[in-house]
Amino acid sequence: MDWVPIVFITFKVAVFGTCMFFAIKWHYDQGKKKGKVKRAALRGSSLLAAALVLGIVIVGIITVVLMSPLDMSLP
Repeated sequence: MDWVPIVFITFKVAVFGTCMFFAIKWHYDQGKKKGKVKRAALRGSSLLAAALVLGIVIVGIITVVLMSPLDMSLP
């Protein structure tokens, strides 16, 4: 039973590593093809990253607001 986490973590690292390699390669190849699309892709990805950070902040604020009536405090 001790071998299960080792096998699963190794498999997960291998799969994610392979996927990241091909994703980076695909994006690099796409950037070589079209220079103008690169700027639009950068703008879109930065907008998506900003939306993600805003969502995380909103969820954090909602969590703190909902915890205060329960007399629970953050550690």
